[in-house]
Amino acid sequence: MMLVLKFGGTSVGSSEAIGKLISILGDPEHVRKVRVVVVSALSGMTDSLIGAAKQAAAGESAYAAAVKAMEDRHRKISRAFLTGENRQAADAAIKAVFVELNRTLDGIGILRELSPRILDHVMSFGERLSAALIARVCTAGGIPAEYLDARPLILTDDNHGAAQYRTEETYSRIRSYLRKNTVLQIATGFIGSTAEGYTTTLGRGGSDLSAAIFGAAIGAKTVEIWTDVDGILTADPKLVQSAFRISSLSYNEAMELSHFGAKVLHPPTVRPALEKGIPIWIRNTFNPESGGTLISDKAGPGDYPIRGISSMGNITLVRVQGSGMVGVAGFSSRLFGALARKRISVILISQASSEYSICFAVAPQDGQAATQAIREEFAREIADAAIEEPAAENDLAIIAVVGSNMKHTPGISGKVFHALGRSGVNVIAIAQGSSEINISAVIHSKDVIKALSAVHEAFFLAEIRSVNLFLLGIGLIGGTLLEQIVGHHEILADEYKIRIKVVGIANSKRMIFNPRGLAPKKIKAVLTSGDQSNASAGTEIFPLDLGEFIRRMKSLNMPNTAFCDCTASDQVSALYAEILKSNIPIVTPNKRANSGSFEYYKTLRGYSKNRGIPYLYETTVCAGLPVISTLRDLALSGDKVRRIEAVLSGTLSFIFNNYDGSKSFSALVREAKAKGYTEPDPRDDLNAMDAARKALILARECGMSLEFSAVDIEPLLPPSCFKANGVDAFFAELEKADEDFEKRRKAAAAEGAVLRYVAVIEEGSARISLRAEKPGSPFLSLMDADNIVVITTDRYSKLPMVIKGPGAGAQVTAGGVFADIVRIARTLV
Repeated sequence: MMLVLKFGGTSVGSSEAIGKLISILGDPEHVRKVRVVVVSALSGMTDSLIGAAKQAAAGESAYAAAVKAMEDRHRKISRAFLTGENRQAADAAIKAVFVELNRTLDGIGILRELSPRILDHVMSFGERLSAALIARVCTAGGIPAEYLDARPLILTDDNHGAAQYRTEETYSRIRSYLRKNTVLQIATGFIGSTAEGYTTTLGRGGSDLSAAIFGAAIGAKTVEIWTDVDGILTADPKLVQSAFRISSLSYNEAMELSHFGAKVLHPPTVRPALEKGIPIWIRNTFNPESGGTLISDKAGPGDYPIRGISSMGNITLVRVQGSGMVGVAGFSSRLFGALARKRISVILISQASSEYSICFAVAPQDGQAATQAIREEFAREIADAAIEEPAAENDLAIIAVVGSNMKHTPGISGKVFHALGRSGVNVIAIAQGSSEINISAVIHSKDVIKALSAVHEAFFLAEIRSVNLFLLGIGLIGGTLLEQIVGHHEILADEYKIRIKVVGIANSKRMIFNPRGLAPKKIKAVLTSGDQSNASAGTEIFPLDLGEFIRRMKSLNMPNTAFCDCTASDQVSALYAEILKSNIPIVTPNKRANSGSFEYYKTLRGYSKNRGIPYLYETTVCAGLPVISTLRDLALSGDKVRRIEAVLSGTLSFIFNNYDGSKSFSALVREAKAKGYTEPDPRDDLNAMDAARKALILARECGMSLEFSAVDIEPLLPPSCFKANGVDAFFAELEKADEDFEKRRKAAAAEGAVLRYVAVIEEGSARISLRAEKPGSPFLSLMDADNIVVITTDRYSKLPMVIKGPGAGAQVTAGGVFADIVRIARTLV
């Protein structure tokens, strides 16, 4: 049994590609086994022909130069392979065809008319030129071949642009011709003709169908389709970087994938092969050693729940609804009959079980015609308000999840839609056939890449959960976070199957982006210098613009995006609502949002809760200590928090933990500053604003509707300290207060107590004050800059819960932020 091979546009688009074609036909696998080779036009040729025809119809003369460039391109190939009389004959044949083409275009220019029939004739020149030239090249290369113009053999209807071939007549003509012509035939793909002899085309990509028709007609052993990729991939590699080759799939799976946009295969191609049980083998002209993809009825089940994902962009969804549809027999018949009479192809159908509405997808150029056909068919029902005016929505796309393993496998649909929802992709319509090998969803065109990537990762990279991280602020905490990501990435990937990819980052001066991922080790240097040469390929560097940073993060529209704010900026926290609205999770140690207005806090929590978008801020209170998560777990389990007592400032904890009379209060403040426990101006810590914000956050987490002004703060320092002009002047004033501090310390010591600056949250109030703690108090166990939170609840009433540990420091805070990012990864499919 013989083979039929088809070579696509890129496989005949250059001298190098045609050289590969010749070597494939001459290799041991194919030599003397190939009966027909179907070829496409040279890559880009069909588009050039369409463009020239449109220019001619518009009365433009520019088409002449375009035609000259096309002719030169074919002559260049002739020069590369042919010499002497062979080349002269080839050039003469090329010239004759282009004379005919110019005559046709001139006629279009005179009439200023370009009908579908004339356009089909113009498009046929591409395949006629390439097939005739390649037949001569094969013969000159030692592989005797003849040019076959397939138009007289492939008989079609008169639906120009997407003609349907007539099976029996076509097969009979092919068999009869090949019985008489036993040499290898180099046949034109894509084109056929009507019974009247008018040229037709089989639809863009129709050369695949031509090959399948020849294969079915002669009962070929296999139809091989040679292209520029290694086979059918799990997704479009231009849209999904992690896509990989599918070694085999069934006819039905191939039809579903190709129908919904898998560009390697023309959708109708599978039908003739399926009917005759002929395998189709997709192979790479430029990598013949690759295994390719075999399409047959013997495809194994595969290693994954699905076989692949494809997408069809730029579709229009037409919706018909109304009470007059409910329970009315024959409504669908009338609807789709009206569309059929207008020759409108329906891509997808979805109907509500209530029968109140039905929607269907069509090509955008058919949207207006579809709505008009519905108005005409249901004019009476629309006039009676039984049916609403049909509505069309544009700029939509379809993604299709395909695989035979889906059949009778629970949870596939849930996984698909969880992945889409988790990435913020809104699903407009859903369709699933009873065969259970395809789940299709209509989404907005702008979300296609994100949707494909999210679903692909959910099924094919299920063991790896990735987070695409955008980070603002690489100071002490943000910089330490980067170091931890670098140091821990191998363990996360190997042991926990989690991958954190930094794709956007900014400091106070610059912001950089790279969808492929930034090299964490180089980020600081690139941000500091702005030197593009130090950055990885694809990196973009800009001056910092917070609004632009958020806009770019949203416009990249990547799946599993997360935003991390390691600043202390009010400007950044004011953007949280916009970020959460875009379905992007937030991780932050920045207290400003949750200690701002209660209304804003409630808004952020509402977005997170109602939309299922993580908003994680464990490190806003007590750095890496598990305080927020513990309070939430208590509430979830039905416990009630009655009272919280806490030391929430690492700075004040260090000062009072060491205030035993051996040093003055001001000396301890100087020591805390020297050890880096305070801000450059210690008043920023000693004013207790930071501790008050933390107390407010805890109060709100306990359900209290408090504003910051309601937090009762006992001042630690006299007013003169805050009025002092500069840090040195501040310390001079503070030294004056040493005597008062010492009196309070001694008074507490006389009662066997020590001083601690403690926040108390209970009964709808929050206050912070300096207290004398007696023996037995958990606050006496504090060391260095430790924080402590003592939680009394209904269950923990006799013996309160105590959470204690380092409440400040870059390592523990960054570690807590890191843990929150990992929590986001764990929420993924």
